[in-house]
Amino acid sequence: MINDIQVVILCGGKGTRIKEMTDTIPKPMVEIGGRPILWHIMKWYSFYGYNKFIACLGYKGHKIKEYFFNYEIKHSDITIDLGRKNNVFLHNIHTEDNWQITLADTGEESMTGSRIKQIEKYINGSEIFMLTYGDGLSDVNINKLVEFHKSHGKIGTITGVHPPSRFGELLLKGNQVVKFNEKPQTSEGRINGGFFVFNKELFKYVSEDENCIFERTPLENLARDGQLMMYKHDDFWQPMDTLRDMEYLEKLWAETTCPWRKW
Repeated sequence: MINDIQVVILCGGKGTRIKEMTDTIPKPMVEIGGRPILWHIMKWYSFYGYNKFIACLGYKGHKIKEYFFNYEIKHSDITIDLGRKNNVFLHNIHTEDNWQITLADTGEESMTGSRIKQIEKYINGSEIFMLTYGDGLSDVNINKLVEFHKSHGKIGTITGVHPPSRFGELLLKGNQVVKFNEKPQTSEGRINGGFFVFNKELFKYVSEDENCIFERTPLENLARDGQLMMYKHDDFWQPMDTLRDMEYLEKLWAETTCPWRKW
């Protein structure tokens, strides 16, 4: 059974810091272990039973559409009976048999807040939804993250992690985010690791204006209004910003103790 809670994945950026790979494909299609990093992210959510995805497409989004449109043929054995109608028979060898994926064009130049607002029309069923970036992997427990969000009654939950200072810093009072500071020059403590959970009220904080940057005014205003809480994650989290990051993730995937390969 498909869980009603949907997972929104931001897939529209140009990936300029990993240009060696993104001249011809969008960043979420950069492969780790022969599969796009986007697939790895989706497999992690699916491991916890969340199989309804909305991908916010932008730069070279057609590549992501083509990948999933041809997914069955690409990842199955097939028999072709020439000369007959309905002549392709799939012998499925993959386990993604209950994924539902909405691929939404949200504009090549749109910022993250604009992309989120544009997919509001696709959010249905549950009163909450999840959101993450299409270029980062983690072993965060998704079920515990959702339970934490439901427990506090605020609009948003952000996962706080402990990596490099070049990411947005979370200033806290207990577990409540009181200020969101995107990409400070120096940073201590926890920063924005993505893996968000939101109530639908989030859409009041974002706009379709292509210049709406989610990590700026929307998150800052949520924190100001006392509507943003943090889920602490102390274990694995790794973005793929550079070629070196990609090579590190490849190395981890090859190891038997790969932290996000639980399926």
